[in-house]
Amino acid sequence: MMLQSPTRYLIFFQYIGTKYRGVMKIPLHQPVLGVQNYLEDAVRRLKPVNEATVFISSRTDTGVHALCNSAHVDIQRREGKDPFKEEELVHALNHHLRPEEIRVTRARRVGSHFSARYRAVCRTYVYRLATGVCHHTHAPLTESKLCWHLRNTELDVGAMREAGTLLLGTRDFSTFRSLSSDAPLKSPVKTLQTAQIQPGVSFASQHFSGNFQHWDLTFKSRSFLYRQVRRMAGALVAVGQGKLRLSDIQDLLEARDSLAFPTNLMAPPHGLFLTQVEYQESDLTEGWPLASGGD
Repeated sequence: MMLQSPTRYLIFFQYIGTKYRGVMKIPLHQPVLGVQNYLEDAVRRLKPVNEATVFISSRTDTGVHALCNSAHVDIQRREGKDPFKEEELVHALNHHLRPEEIRVTRARRVGSHFSARYRAVCRTYVYRLATGVCHHTHAPLTESKLCWHLRNTELDVGAMREAGTLLLGTRDFSTFRSLSSDAPLKSPVKTLQTAQIQPGVSFASQHFSGNFQHWDLTFKSRSFLYRQVRRMAGALVAVGQGKLRLSDIQDLLEARDSLAFPTNLMAPPHGLFLTQVEYQESDLTEGWPLASGGD
């Protein structure tokens, strides 16, 4: 009897990035691995016939977190076994991920040519700030690695919001990306749909003494350049602190040079969360179920 074709799944997952070297797979001889390493190990423990590879939709750097990242994976089961049901797959993967700060939140069966990366129509990041922290050791433990604590800083939020509007639309964000090996291959032109600064909330602030104010910086685009969000967040905070003027933001955009970005202004990774990866419903249902193909 011929083996059944692999079944492709879109999975959504979350993680606290503190202990991982980003989301992408890292060679096993390295002391710190990526989230993808653990996801693929969980899939292998399901004993598929095929050598399953998890294709990540959205790359995050070392120390960055996600409430919603996504990936697709093909799973071919042994003869006589039906494809995993979606909830069954979520439960099985989480069973093997239990020691890690990684959780699969949902799974969806998709067509054989679906790509989690290239079919994504929008990604949303939130950068979390807390003002009024005289020293990071005074912050509650629940927030210490999940927020950028600014020491006794009063922010000019109005100026930050005005600066955010300068980033909106289709622009060349060369100055707002860090250099990487694949930078020459990627267009620096991106369309930023959202740049918002709003009051944030914290569970700890309701039960912890301290005069903290939380702020959420939200950025939404189809895709982002390497460390673009952290550079934009750092620049907006600098405006709020009076270190940069509105005209400086415009000058940075017009410079179109990664090296023009001021030294030490990039926001640290631990305040950044990937919060949503969106797809068109028609893309999720198109071609399902079909014989599976390659990525």
